Parts: sequence; structure tokens; C-alpha cells
Amino acid sequence: MKAARYLSERTVAARGIKALHRELGPVETQRFLSMANHKREDGVEHHRKWQDSLDAEDFIGQLMLEYKK
Repeated sequence: MKAARYLSERTVAARGIKALHRELGPVETQRFLSMANHKREDGVEHHRKWQDSLDAEDFIGQLMLEYKK
């Protein structure tokens, strides 16, 4: 059995971009690459930021208004 040999990251990236360009064209390739650069925020981190931005009294007041409806 032969040991697996991997391509360098640079080679994989270059071949991948060429394949995208060939299949999608230059504009859609750029769109795809820019989508991959957006880091998705962790749901827990997003929730903590939301909680930190809340005013407790205002939030409870809004809940009470909804409850009374």
C-alpha cells in the first residue's frame, strides 16, 4: 500500500479557483470566493451579544405588554 501524498494548499487553491472560473465564469467565481470569506457568527456568541445589548427593565416591560394582550 502506498502512502497518501497530498497536494500543497497553494496547489489545491490554484486548481480550485481555475475549476470555479472554468465552470462559473469570473463574476460568479468572485461571488463564490467572497461568500466563503464571511465568517458565520456562533449562535451562542450572537445570543450573548443580544443579551448584553438589552435593557432589563425595558425588556420586561415589553414582555408584560405582550402578556396583557
